[in-house]
Amino acid sequence: MAFQLKKLPNPLFAYYKINNMKKNIWKLQENIIDHPQIDILINFIKTTERYTQFTEVKKFEDAWSKWQGCKYSIFVNSGSSANLIILDLLKEVHQWQNGDEIIVPVVTWPTDISSILQFGLKPVFVDINLQDLAFDYTNLEKKITSKTRAIFLTHLLGFPADIKKIKKIIGKKNIQLIEDCCESHGATINGEKIGNFGICSSFSFYWGHHISTVEGGMICTNEEKIYKLALLKRSHGLARELPKKYHPYYKRRYKDINFRFLFLTTGFNVRNTEFSAVLGLSQLKHLDRYITIRNKNYKRFVDILSSYPKFLLIPYKNGLSSFVLPFLLNHKKDKENLQKYLTIKGIESRPIIAGNLLKQPFLEFFSVPDKFTNADFIHTNGFYIGNNQFVDKKRLDYLKSVLDEFFRK
Repeated sequence: MAFQLKKLPNPLFAYYKINNMKKNIWKLQENIIDHPQIDILINFIKTTERYTQFTEVKKFEDAWSKWQGCKYSIFVNSGSSANLIILDLLKEVHQWQNGDEIIVPVVTWPTDISSILQFGLKPVFVDINLQDLAFDYTNLEKKITSKTRAIFLTHLLGFPADIKKIKKIIGKKNIQLIEDCCESHGATINGEKIGNFGICSSFSFYWGHHISTVEGGMICTNEEKIYKLALLKRSHGLARELPKKYHPYYKRRYKDINFRFLFLTTGFNVRNTEFSAVLGLSQLKHLDRYITIRNKNYKRFVDILSSYPKFLLIPYKNGLSSFVLPFLLNHKKDKENLQKYLTIKGIESRPIIAGNLLKQPFLEFFSVPDKFTNADFIHTNGFYIGNNQFVDKKRLDYLKSVLDEFFRK
């Protein structure tokens, strides 16, 4: 039986905690912007007079497209903004109506759902599976109706979803596939990077992700029409945001309007800065190496957890680009006690994403009769600790010793 912290008498537990609590030696997120990259940013600031979106943003977009293997990339201020733009432009391009349905996993980031709601569309929730943490594929097929317009897939925690199954479910139906890749940069399916299987995809470069621009995100697509509309919507709907080769057409078409202030569609201001692009370019050079280290750590993590098969589930899939190190305990009590014990030992942790989103207050108005067995399991029995290029053999050996101590008491 796993170590039961709650069974310790309160005074004894307090004594144990005070005398054994370590400072955080393994943080959930760590600063991956190193001194050479800071120097690059300082030198850029000293040598430029343009800080808002300009040539460095375009360089980063082009470099990301080359790395990702797609035709077009649009840099924005967050992965959430990327999702916002994607839902807005797809509704416009495909003339979706209010109330049309977008299928989503019940375990994903909240702004995936917020973007759907903000444009009058209806999220249809599907349970996840416990192998790749994407959809329960059998349930996914059952949720498709005549009002389904898109499947908004999340490649969760670095695990690539089963695109082959999803494509088979879609078949010849007029249903768009959107990929949320915010936690899974570089994950692959049969050697091809995720984010290239749907009409468009989103990525996040938040501080704790595979690479960081502090705040930032990217929209990727292979469709020119989607690319052009994303550029417009990123910057107020302004025609001047389009590549110059498109300018003469719109100048002729709307000759009575000053082209510099010609608005072609509804839009936002979710642009990013030259600073962020410079950081992105400097970090992109190291991304493949970072992913290799993360995946090596995850393989060692799986080896460690394999010693405790009675207590844990161990998700793994080929093509992984590890985001974090997840724990899925068979029993809720073990989960609660292990998470406390890791905290005592200086290892930070957090819930898996936001758990079952239908338990969150912002979706209280949704009445969904379905059972979400796996999402509920993730919600009550799951958590994760950090993984990045700073996690090394020493830390993983320490984790093994902590887990051995916990599970064998």
